[in-house]
Amino acid sequence: MNHFFSINDLSKDEIYRILDDAQHIQEQRTIRSLNKTAALLFYEPSTRTKLSFEKACINSGVSLLSFTPETSSVTKGESLYDTVKTIEAIGADLVVIRHGQERYYEELSNISIPIINAGDGTGEHPTQSLLDLFTIRQEFNRFEGLNVVICGDILHSRVARSNAQALMRLGAHVKMVSQSEWQDPSLSVDYIHMDEAVEEADVLMLLRVQKERHKQQADVNDYLTKYGLTVDREKRMKKDSIIMHPAPVNRGVEIDSSLIECDRSRIFKQMTNGVAIRQAIINTYTTKGGKSYELTY
Repeated sequence: MNHFFSINDLSKDEIYRILDDAQHIQEQRTIRSLNKTAALLFYEPSTRTKLSFEKACINSGVSLLSFTPETSSVTKGESLYDTVKTIEAIGADLVVIRHGQERYYEELSNISIPIINAGDGTGEHPTQSLLDLFTIRQEFNRFEGLNVVICGDILHSRVARSNAQALMRLGAHVKMVSQSEWQDPSLSVDYIHMDEAVEEADVLMLLRVQKERHKQQADVNDYLTKYGLTVDREKRMKKDSIIMHPAPVNRGVEIDSSLIECDRSRIFKQMTNGVAIRQAIINTYTTKGGKSYELTY
């Protein structure tokens, strides 16, 4: 477990171990200070992922090295490899990277310090997947047999890819909703209509329309009516089903704005869970799996 590039880097036991660690952290066990140093390299914009990693580092006693591409030697043509090699050379213990290039990490295979993938182009977003799994398990205490429907811009979503792979491995039934040009043929899942999804899903996972990744500008004027979660559709959801979204949310596009904080929404709970999960990930990869907490009674 030297690097965390893909959700498939973890066995099922390792996934459950990180989820358990995050649960212990949230239950306010005494957290051991790791006394480490990390660099967060975000080459793409981020609010939730970057800030939750920063908070996770603060909570874990991990000092942060300051980095922004605009004020670094990236502006002089420095490669990603040389940037990461520099961070390794000056003594950092961990590097977290978000980059627009899919599978950017393939050029970093000989870096010795742990690398955590915070999103690679339209590839994967494994830490988001873990916090989503954590949220689902808190709600249902299982994955086996759950009906999860992922809805939206599947082709351009690294979240959809990581979550579909993880959930199917853990025994959930995964289906998707998407207009034809945004479906991903690499994923072996069935596509259904949104009206079917709301009645079938235990977990309805909505995705942002990623306009910045489209070759042609997407017309979203009637997207909510055709593919989104309207107030009428929400009323037809199962009693105990939940709504999830990795955010940022295009209000009024993939979901009616009034539903973002409704009783069945777990959107902001996902953000809360992101801190504990990323603490657990940081601990796992800087201590080779040792516990980050002490039991207190």
